[in-house]
Amino acid sequence: MPAALLDTNILLYAISSAPDEADKRLTARSLLSGSDWRLSIQVLQEFYVNATRGATPAMSHELAEAAIRQFLLHPLAINDVALMLNALGIRQRYPLSFWKAAIIAAAQALGTSVVYSEGLNHGQDYGGVYVLNPFLTLP
Repeated sequence: MPAALLDTNILLYAISSAPDEADKRLTARSLLSGSDWRLSIQVLQEFYVNATRGATPAMSHELAEAAIRQFLLHPLAINDVALMLNALGIRQRYPLSFWKAAIIAAAQALGTSVVYSEGLNHGQDYGGVYVLNPFLTLP
């Protein structure tokens, strides 16, 4: 796998206990078992909020924080002025929400050309960043 930025849904599927998400959980965990992936602060923030409030059952603050501390061992895009301004330009160029544009901007900031995501258009080239949905071939 080339160096890739992982979107929030990859992290959330990795911790899912929902029976109907078992295949996605395995795929997400397989991606996380590799060593050449990256994240953004935004992804970690979204993970925390969804894992502690949106997931069933919800993760405790302590477990979510421990997971985030492990994720911090990988390269991380920091939300700063440059990333925000780049995201605004991406948002203007493509039909994306600001938050999705910020994911693309984070990938660019990290020097990766791949984003694994279920929430962006599979196969789309966003200025040299390609989106791959790792769940498309699952039953």
